[in-house]
This record gives sequence, structure tokens and C-alpha cells, in this order.
Amino acid sequence: MDYRISIAGSDVAFRCEAGETLLDAAERSGYSVPYSCRKGVCSTCEGCVVAGAGRSTVQGEVQGPAERVLLCCLRPSSDMTIAPRKVEKREPVVRKTLDMSVYRITQPAADVSVVQLRLPTGVRAKFRAGQYLQIELEDGSRRNYSMANPPHESDSIQLHVRHVQGGRFSEGVLRGLEKGQKLRVELPFGEFMLQDDSTSPAILLATGTGFAPVKSIVEDAIKRKLERPMYLYWGARREEDLYLAELARKWHTSGKLAFVPVLSQPHDSWTGRRGFVHEAVLDDFGSLAGYQVYACGNPAMTSAAHDTFAEAGLPEPDFFSDAFVHTDTRP
Repeated sequence: MDYRISIAGSDVAFRCEAGETLLDAAERSGYSVPYSCRKGVCSTCEGCVVAGAGRSTVQGEVQGPAERVLLCCLRPSSDMTIAPRKVEKREPVVRKTLDMSVYRITQPAADVSVVQLRLPTGVRAKFRAGQYLQIELEDGSRRNYSMANPPHESDSIQLHVRHVQGGRFSEGVLRGLEKGQKLRVELPFGEFMLQDDSTSPAILLATGTGFAPVKSIVEDAIKRKLERPMYLYWGARREEDLYLAELARKWHTSGKLAFVPVLSQPHDSWTGRRGFVHEAVLDDFGSLAGYQVYACGNPAMTSAAHDTFAEAGLPEPDFFSDAFVHTDTRP
């Protein structure tokens, strides 16, 4: 059995199989809706159920009309009409499952490791700048990590891994990895990417390892010689947490973008910007009408930025986010 899913206010409709989530059905049918974690935590995929019924693994039974429903966890039990934040026609997603080899692991900060993976000879990974992959662990569970390299570097993958206390991957698997060991990954996932149909100035907002997809986006834009103005605001607690600050400063001095580091708990010697990173953006820009914002990092930042920037004139369709949700701890 399958169900007809209609998008309110449009002629878009697709079929959803019994037991399939609305997000998976939309992707399979060639439609993209905003999402990030796919675990029902970050709220990026929130939408409205206008009519119909279903069951969510996070929110339980859902009966329309209902607001703030997580589409990544909702499975229909009838035909439905929904209203996602955004829907676009895309080619159906084609993902690859690959066994990648560990090539190098470095540690640019006390709690961050950079993991370089190599693909099998002759194999390339097709993805868009800003997307992420999933690492499959031995028990079948998965962990999401953004690809920090640009798409033209397609014979290898770079991951920025935050060390999470008790983390199954970051403190378990990662500690035992050696050069040549294999990791099984699936890619690509995610809708966090520079919108090519816009020439509006782009404000790139990151906290912590949210810098990883931003790095991919910036290096891809440089490769493609995009003339679109870009502004990078990278927030952290202390200066040492800006683990690749010299790279960002290099982009700044070469005129590729404007880089503004912002620290919330700096040492006394820090002479740069202080406070919350999204507030620094507001201080510099005031009105955000005419801009696009790409925010990546902890959910508290992306949520605060979304609400604050909306009040500052940023239209909803011009805010894009990828909330990093920690699901790495052992049960």
C-alpha cells in the first residue's frame, strides 16, 4: 500500500510507500525539502500537516491540521497534504556506499581531529559543497559528518570530528584508527549548499566544526571563480577553538571573503570581537534584507540566528542551516 502526498498550494504530489518517511519519499520522487540531521532532533525539516494522518517516531500520532511536524520522522497512515518550508524539483538522489581508507589523522585543536579518507582507486565521490556523509559503525548505527573538502577534490574526503565525551565514534572508533583501516560510508546527504540561482551576498555563519561545510563551500566558490560577495563569521569560546583560523585569514587577505572571528569566552589578550556570533552579524549589517545566510553549527546558534535574523528583515527562504546534533554518545 502507498499513499498520495500533496504539497499545499501547488500541483506537486508524490507517492509514499507504507513505512516510508515523507522525507525519503520526497527524495525518491525527485523533490527536495530542507533537512539536516534526519534524526528528528534539529527541526530543520519542520513543516505543517494540512490534512491527513500519520505516525512520527518522535512526535507520536499526528492528525492534520498540525504545525511543526518533523517530516524526516513522519510515516503516513492515509493520503496527506503537507506544507514544508520549501520544496524544489531535483533529480532523484543517487547515493553510494563505499569502503574508504584512512590516510591521515591530525589534531589541530585539543578537541578536534581532521580525518583524511581515500577512495578506492578509480572511484570518485560525487557531492555538492556543504553536504555530509554517514559513517556506518559495526552495530549498524550511523554518524553524520560534513565533507570539508570541495567537490573537485573527489578522490578523497576530509572530515572535521569534534571529540564528544563518551562518543562512540569520536572517542571510541577514532582513537583506534590507523592508516589503511577501512570505514564504510554512504554519501551524499543534506541540503546545506550555496544557492546557485542567487547572486545575493552570502553570510556564512559557523560555530565549532560547523566550519567544515563552510570550508567546502568557500573552496568550491573559489574554484568556480564566483564573484558573489561572501562574509564568514566563525564563533567559538576561545581563540584556540578556531582550529583553522589561519586558512580563513588567508581567504580574507587574498580578498576571497571577509572573515570575522567572534569569541564568547576569550582570554584577556584577545583584541577581536566578543559575544555571540549571530549578534556580531547584526551589529555589522543591521538589516539583512537582500542577503542570504548559511548557518552551520550547534542548534542553539542556528535557532537563535534564524529567529533574530527574521526580525532583522531576512526572508525565510533566504536562511539555510545545518544544525550539528550530537548523537555520538554511548547508550
